Amino acid sequence: MPKTTISVIKADVGSFPGHSRTHPRLLERATEMLKEAEGDLLIDSFVTHCGDDLELIMTHTMGVDNRQIHELAWNTFMECTRIAKELKLYGAGQDMLFDAFSGNVKGLGPGCAEMEFDERKSDPVLVYLADKTEPGAWNFYLYKMFADPFNTPGLVIDPSMHEGFIFEVHDVMKKRQIFFNAPEEIYSLLAYIGAPSRYVVKHVWRREDKMVAASTSTQRLSLIAGKYVGKDDPVMIVRCQSGLPAVGEALEPFTTPLIVAGWMRGSHHGPMMPVSLADAHPTRFDGPPRVVCLGFQIADGKLIGPVDMFDDPGFDLVRSRCNEIADLLRAHGPFEPHRLSMDEMEYTTLPQVEEQLAERWEPIPE
Repeated sequence: MPKTTISVIKADVGSFPGHSRTHPRLLERATEMLKEAEGDLLIDSFVTHCGDDLELIMTHTMGVDNRQIHELAWNTFMECTRIAKELKLYGAGQDMLFDAFSGNVKGLGPGCAEMEFDERKSDPVLVYLADKTEPGAWNFYLYKMFADPFNTPGLVIDPSMHEGFIFEVHDVMKKRQIFFNAPEEIYSLLAYIGAPSRYVVKHVWRREDKMVAASTSTQRLSLIAGKYVGKDDPVMIVRCQSGLPAVGEALEPFTTPLIVAGWMRGSHHGPMMPVSLADAHPTRFDGPPRVVCLGFQIADGKLIGPVDMFDDPGFDLVRSRCNEIADLLRAHGPFEPHRLSMDEMEYTTLPQVEEQLAERWEPIPE
């Protein structure tokens, strides 16, 4: 049997009102276009959203970075952009940074996480979708899932996990990559991924057999466009069970109200709030940042599901804590640490303000 590929490709092609949510017509049209491709390019598909991002979840046997799959996603986003412009939705086509498809959506604006694998006897897969934050937001969670035995007891009591995992880390500024072996190199790993605005975990593999365990999107829109065009709103795929973290172990890190970059105008720190799909509509100060998790079983490429994994009162406390932290940070107004540090603000609209005031600066008298 050919290997199964899961492709999760997202884009902000327009929302209403402002940056709040994806319009139902976009979801309907995207669903129609992917369903038309099933039985030909695709085995199965599911269309959803997190906040203002349109999310395409697709299974097929074409492998990662396949031109036809990426072109299908591109054409879907372009068609939805057309509808968004017709409806005068906000930021119509925001993530579509170029007019022409060039063989792959990477570097064109949309975010993409993919993995190819031989299906196991049972293959649970979690798809995480985030809004109002950046790709490095996944770093903390992936470390907890695959390298922290206080979060993942399977690292201690499951012999098939004892050899640990390989973390592929990308430097998104210098466009280079490095690989770390956990557990023995976790100090070096943390030295880099603790700076999530620059260093991003792209993949995780089980060391025992190099089986892929996780994949994320690492696209930084500002670095592609050369200016601020919105936050990156990443996606992530995590496989679970049978020598990998259990589903519960892959969800447990989200009980920590992690502070991430993004939120209003992509210029503020805020708590990452795990929510159900019903609550994936950020409004307060265009936020706070939030994450949705959809659970599937993969059966011969079919998506059995989804289950809305954060639709659980077990996450009520972290949601409450996120709201308290949001209050605390909002009280800082335009001051750091609520506002991003100056080096990160270089990728927002602040440089336009600095340019307007450049000639008013004078030397300090000695």
